[in-house]
Amino acid sequence: MSVRLRPGDPARLGGYEVLDRLGDGGMGTVFLARSPQGRRVAVKVVRPELSHDEEFRGRFRSEVNRARQVPPFCTAEVLDADPDHDPPYLVVEYVEGPSLAQVVREQGPLGAAQLHSIAVGVATALTAIHGAGVIHRDLKPANVLVAPGGIKVIDFGIARAFEATSQHTRTNHMVGTVSYMAPERFDTTSGRPVGPAADIFAWGALVAHAATGRSPFGGDSATATAMRILTQPPDLTGLGGPLRELVSRTLEKDPAARPTARELLDALLTAATPGAAGGPAQLLGAMPTASASPAAGGDGQGQPSMSPGLATAGRVASRRRGWLTALGATAAVIAVLVPAFLFGPQLLRGQSKPDPAGSTPSGSPVTSGPPVTASTPASGKPTASPSASVDPTQGMLAGQRRFLLHVVEIDGDLSLPSHGEVKVGNGTGKDALFVLEPVGVDYMIKSTNPEIAHRPCLGVKVDSEGYKSLVGAGCRPTKATLFTIFREGRDDKGRASYSIINEEHGPVQWSPTKKEIFVEFLGDAPLDTTFSLVDRGAV
Repeated sequence: MSVRLRPGDPARLGGYEVLDRLGDGGMGTVFLARSPQGRRVAVKVVRPELSHDEEFRGRFRSEVNRARQVPPFCTAEVLDADPDHDPPYLVVEYVEGPSLAQVVREQGPLGAAQLHSIAVGVATALTAIHGAGVIHRDLKPANVLVAPGGIKVIDFGIARAFEATSQHTRTNHMVGTVSYMAPERFDTTSGRPVGPAADIFAWGALVAHAATGRSPFGGDSATATAMRILTQPPDLTGLGGPLRELVSRTLEKDPAARPTARELLDALLTAATPGAAGGPAQLLGAMPTASASPAAGGDGQGQPSMSPGLATAGRVASRRRGWLTALGATAAVIAVLVPAFLFGPQLLRGQSKPDPAGSTPSGSPVTSGPPVTASTPASGKPTASPSASVDPTQGMLAGQRRFLLHVVEIDGDLSLPSHGEVKVGNGTGKDALFVLEPVGVDYMIKSTNPEIAHRPCLGVKVDSEGYKSLVGAGCRPTKATLFTIFREGRDDKGRASYSIINEEHGPVQWSPTKKEIFVEFLGDAPLDTTFSLVDRGAV
């Protein structure tokens, strides 16, 4: 939908020629533009009041980097961004098609075939988004575009930069639409981050809306809707068939009781396969739970606590991280099971204008490859399937293999001696072996040295002068012990290299002057410390 340019609208943004105004949203204005190569793109310009907020710019840069690594099937590809422009902007693939919100508003609830196609398409997008370490945070019908070639999910991940900025975390000021917010998003006192399970809740509310034309928690006001989300079961009247039970599972109050995106997609594909035994509910019922409920020691976010009593839950979480890497195979299955005609003519019915409120979206921590499979014997501890073919890199990222944490630029390896101060050495000895513990979309990095029983995980320590060092810490998921791992390239031996970043304190770096590892945000300076994971066998 074109609403024409207005006085004061930019003629150019960086190298992009602005052609038209597509609409305004909660995060800024969306323009249709032409790239230097002549491609039509959508440019989202951030609200002017954020232009001089350095905290926002830093988070915006971080989230854009994550979003650019989401595989582009079923999502609008992130093409470019300039966090330092005044105002900052984001460039994404231009998708010609109405939003799901517009389709339902103009044509009414979807039929069974179209509904299942939308459900599968959005679940595929979430699998890709979560697999790249991104959380959408604002999934809703307005952020799902229905194009002739298939659906495209937009605005993924970028909401976090807005929500996490200090001036935008005031009471009653959250990024998102209340009808699609998970219960945990209303709990501002817990201090726990919103996890991928919040997107799964939004998926359930979105599918219910597409099936019935209304919210499953609809109230007379935003406050009433929020109270129903917190206290009442969803109203799924009008939603039948195999999707009903699956949607009900995704709308559980407890995040740990919801399926992961990969489990959700597997259940949908099983239901779509002719002759498949059981349906979505039966498939999900047979899957292990990623973490315990708060009463059993979990954190309520689908993230297991790392106490010894929940070691099994941690291993199941590791296995799930492995499942999230099977994106290439998933795309091929989608192409067979969900033909484009279910998205195109059946849904569009001659409509071709994009929705003005949703025409554009807002290093990869897991490499693609064959899925990691495991079995769960009577002991409750998952073991690798004898027939599974596990790529070593994938196994390390899934928490199933030990490794040396090699500092590429100085050809050294981190070690955690029993005294708890991280050193750089030659990679020999038991204090140089580590294993990853996946926690949501982040990791804890744990030493396998049996002599370190009380502080085996890496954490950030801040001294009285503000200097941040890497030390041994207790294995509890906190702001000091959670790290994001971004794919950067390859080292001189051809191994994948990564940056390791603590969101609260900054990237892990090597100091050439002090000859030690430290942690600090660099501002606009390039990151000059990367790490490769040198495989040292199964855990």
